[in-house]
Amino acid sequence: MAEKKIVVVDDDESIRQTFFLILNKKYLVYLAKDSREALQRFEKADIDLIIADLKLPYLNGVEMVAKFRESGYRGEVILISAFPDLVKVDELSNLSISHFFVKPLDLEALNQSIDYLLNSKEIPEKRI
Repeated sequence: MAEKKIVVVDDDESIRQTFFLILNKKYLVYLAKDSREALQRFEKADIDLIIADLKLPYLNGVEMVAKFRESGYRGEVILISAFPDLVKVDELSNLSISHFFVKPLDLEALNQSIDYLLNSKEIPEKRI
């Protein structure tokens, strides 16, 4: 079974590093400091999950996800933000954003959501 690939997009280096340390034991984790870097490096890549901050340089997280969707990305998305009032629920729904977390993050809940999104949809092995 191939390892699942996660792209973490946040302009705060400490948050990117925290995600890397938490997730790299189970997943292949790639980091991007802003929406431009994420789109340049991963728009055509085969990734399973995007975790993005709402407030990013260049395009915000929602706009960046829209660009990924326009280019054909159908994987999972988790959006995070310290500013939940800026989020419009219909935008999350229209872009099929799986989960939204408010900073400061509940890392246990976030980990459970990531595991659920990346592992619960696998087809169970057939038993003979």
